[in-house]
Amino acid sequence: MRLLVTGAAGMLGTDVVAAARSHDVVALARADLDITHADAVRAALRDVRPDAVINCAAWTNVDLAESEEEQATLINGDGAGHLAAAAAEVGAHIVHVSTDYVFNGAATTPYPEDAPTGPIGAYGRSKLAGEIAVADAAPSGHAIVRTAWVFGPHGKNFVDTMLRLGADRDELTVVDDQLGCPTYTGHLAPALVEIAVERTQGVLHVAGGGSCTWWELACATFERAGLRLTVHRGTTAGFNAPAPRPAYSVLGSTRSDAPVLPAWQEGLAAHLIAREVLAS
Repeated sequence: MRLLVTGAAGMLGTDVVAAARSHDVVALARADLDITHADAVRAALRDVRPDAVINCAAWTNVDLAESEEEQATLINGDGAGHLAAAAAEVGAHIVHVSTDYVFNGAATTPYPEDAPTGPIGAYGRSKLAGEIAVADAAPSGHAIVRTAWVFGPHGKNFVDTMLRLGADRDELTVVDDQLGCPTYTGHLAPALVEIAVERTQGVLHVAGGGSCTWWELACATFERAGLRLTVHRGTTAGFNAPAPRPAYSVLGSTRSDAPVLPAWQEGLAAHLIAREVLAS
């Protein structure tokens, strides 16, 4: 199978390319293809003629999206739509990566795929725009994969930030009033390839098993890394970040064909091994 991966140099895209190595993979980084340019996208897909497209290209700066929502939506919304339309033209199945931030965070039980959306920030709105654009442009040939709290060895992420801060400080305050599903790229990437190969259709929730708060994830990181420091429980309001965050964004799935990822603790251990913090 010929797979086209966009955003191929990013944190997730790098692992998707690696996970797809048994297939004929065409990896396009942002420097190779700007998905906001519809004509360029159409030309690229006509040239490559993929069987499936895995879209890992995205605006991921949640806080900056609050002041630059138009640019975030150009990438996460319009760009996703351009890819889906071009994929439909060449008969390719598109797998589009979305986010838990399309929900408002008011739930108390895991969100199923058919839960009503209602993003509370610009980033979530831009990603929801992408979901709508993909479904409209490729109604019979798309998968929208919502995931959450992604971390991996090929880009900036929460776990690596904790490792850096934990090595330099004796104490730290971490948010403890947001609950989600930490997801390791090394586990998510092969699941995306599986969805592309199987041409699975519709919305799927694919995230690390279980759930925790950022404080719990930080504490687990420090414990596994052998870092000794005092970790205080903080609040979202106390950090006064530009973007609102959903308080509860645990993803659940009601689909039997949705890939099931290992527990987030296993993802954390795998990441620390990849970072050579833990021995394999």
